[in-house]
Amino acid sequence: MLTVSNYHYIREDFKTKYPSIFGVTPLAFKKQLLLLQNQGEFIASKDLLDNSEQILSSKENYILITFDDGLKEQVDFGFSILNELNIPAMFFANSINYQEKKISTVHKIHLLRSKIESEIILKRIENKYKSKLQTIDVAKIKAIYIYDDEKSAVLKYILNFVLDYKEQEEVINELFSNHFNENEVLNDLYMTTNNLQELANLGYLGSHTHSHYPLGLLPLKDITKELESSKNYFESLTKTKIDTVAYPYGTDEACTAEVSKLATLAGYKFGFTTKRGVNLNPQDKLLLNRFDCNDVIGGKNYKI
Repeated sequence: MLTVSNYHYIREDFKTKYPSIFGVTPLAFKKQLLLLQNQGEFIASKDLLDNSEQILSSKENYILITFDDGLKEQVDFGFSILNELNIPAMFFANSINYQEKKISTVHKIHLLRSKIESEIILKRIENKYKSKLQTIDVAKIKAIYIYDDEKSAVLKYILNFVLDYKEQEEVINELFSNHFNENEVLNDLYMTTNNLQELANLGYLGSHTHSHYPLGLLPLKDITKELESSKNYFESLTKTKIDTVAYPYGTDEACTAEVSKLATLAGYKFGFTTKRGVNLNPQDKLLLNRFDCNDVIGGKNYKI
C-alpha cells in the first residue's frame, strides 16, 4: 500500500493582503513528517521503480513525500528537514520556467490573488468571456477547491478548466505586468538549475510537464509535447533518467485515460494525480492517488 503526501509552498509566513495560497511552515512540515514516521515506512522513487509490485500490493503502509512546481522555498526550507530526518522525497518541476524563462500562469494567478481581490479578476473574465461561464456548477467547484472561499474557488476553476490556456494567459498576463516584474519573480520563485541537478543526482527529480496546463483538456499532440518536452529537458540538463510525472491540477479532467496512455508512450513509469486515497493494487500506475498534505495525519483537515 502506498500513501503519497503532496506539498507546494513551504515558508515561515503566509501573510498577504488577500489569502491566495495554502502551505505549511517548516515547523509544521517537520512535525507532520514525525507523525507520518509512525504510520509506515518512507520510500524513495527508486524504491517504487525497483519494487512497485511489492509496495503497491502490500498491507504494510509505504509513504512517499512529494513536492510540486519546483519552488525555491522547497529546497530552502524543506530539503534540509528531509535530510535531517533521513527521509527521501520527489520534487516535480516544470521546464517552461527554465527553457522559456517564463513564470507558470498558475503562479502568476497566486501572486495576483495575494494583491487584488478575486472578484476583480472574475469581473475581468466575465467582461471578456461571459458566454463560457453559463454552465459552471458551483457545488462541484466547491467540492474540488475545499480550502478556498466560493469566489476564489470559482475563479480558480474558470481559469484552470473553462478558459483555454490562451484565453487564461490573455487575462492574467495583462494584470500581472501591472503589478510585478517577471524577471525578478522568476529568479526568486523557482529552483536553480544547480538545485535541479542536485535533486536529480539523488533520484528525487520528476516532471510536472512543461507548462503546468491541465493535460486532459489539451489536444492530443499538445499533451504529448507537454510530457515529452519536460522529460527531455530535465534528462538533458541532469544526465539522469526522469521516470515519474505529476500531472498539474491532477483532477479527473486533467488526468484522463488518454493522458495515462500518452505518458506511458513518453517513457514514464509512474504518474501521480491529486485524487485523494491510498494506492493498493492500482489498475494504472500512471494514475496513482495522492493526498494533499492537509488531508494526512498532522494536516489541518485530517480526521481520524
